[in-house]
Amino acid sequence: MKKVLFLAAAAFFAASTTVFTASAETIVITKNVRTNPELYFAGVQGDPEFSKEMTTFLGVCGWFDLTRNPKAEYILTGSLSGNRAVFTLTTGGAPVGSWSVTLSGNRRRLAQQTVDAIIQRNFKELKVKGFCSTKIAFCAQTAPGVKNIYTCDIDGGDIRQITNFNALCVEPCWFPNGNSIGYSKYNRAGMDVIETQLNPKRSRVLTSFRGINSGAAISPDGRNLAVILSPDHKVDLYVMPADRPGTPRRLTNSISVEASPCWSPDGREIAFVSDETGVPKINIISADGRNRRVLKAVGSDAVTPDWSGDNKIVYATRIQGAYTIAVYDLETGENTRITNEPGVWESPAWAADNRQVVCKRSDGRRSALYVIDSWTGKVRLLVSTPFNLSMPAWSRAGRR
Repeated sequence: MKKVLFLAAAAFFAASTTVFTASAETIVITKNVRTNPELYFAGVQGDPEFSKEMTTFLGVCGWFDLTRNPKAEYILTGSLSGNRAVFTLTTGGAPVGSWSVTLSGNRRRLAQQTVDAIIQRNFKELKVKGFCSTKIAFCAQTAPGVKNIYTCDIDGGDIRQITNFNALCVEPCWFPNGNSIGYSKYNRAGMDVIETQLNPKRSRVLTSFRGINSGAAISPDGRNLAVILSPDHKVDLYVMPADRPGTPRRLTNSISVEASPCWSPDGREIAFVSDETGVPKINIISADGRNRRVLKAVGSDAVTPDWSGDNKIVYATRIQGAYTIAVYDLETGENTRITNEPGVWESPAWAADNRQVVCKRSDGRRSALYVIDSWTGKVRLLVSTPFNLSMPAWSRAGRR
């Protein structure tokens, strides 16, 4: 029995969330619809490259609807003054804010930083964090049995390969500093959890216990690691120090299979997936192993949770035979399905603005990465390649 569980868990981590099965369920789903303010941006006179990058990130940030109407609700003007670009944002003729940017270095990075500043200033009542400067890590399967970790910007540009192994590297997660990525790497004996620092580039092993070492998630303060281990052929949730070797502390102990941990924003709780009831459900447990409870999700096979900074959990769930994406608000208890688009949607992850969600979508032939606006339900393609892409993870705001 233990051997069967071990092999089942290994298959789960190597493939996708479809390892679990469940019966159909009658559900009621609501959907929020909000609108964005329209913004007119004529560009930066005299700097077409900067204008292009500003337009790109104003468009993909999801907080404005760009328009060619010069009488839009918001007007953003840009002009050059020596070696600086000066931006002014107005609404109804009244000033909202102005920014001065020194034109040194990469125009793409300057545009990301400027749009972040505009978002944070204009939506300060909502305490929105600009996230244009963040990165998305993901897996790309370039050959049978070969997956490596890559990163890209929020518009899908600047794709960079992070790992280069002839093996499966899966389940990337970001360290809070934004300069390291953790992931699980298959080897002949099982799986290890590796950390790769991006600059300067170097790697170290975080866990290499016998059996499965998977599902790594770093606590918000960077001190602790939630991880799935199977030292005794039971696939359970553990917590251990992230910065030094230590004895893992076991949080679950049963013959059920656990997976996909993620931390609450205050670091006091962990959400994870368990099939203890016979079907996969999202559980929440205190970081000390107490107060375990099951999240009330819609659909069946609720898997791969991610916890936002404003206390919402996004997850994939099976509805009418296919996976889709839903959000559970821990403050209100409301479940919201955030996309009705066709395809199989899996592995969602929040942006730092607590609004945009990146996930994998499969059309039956190939999988690509998409971003869903959880407020409006709008969907945009992030990255599509000849290879299957999966398991995206979004870095936090304000860090590179």
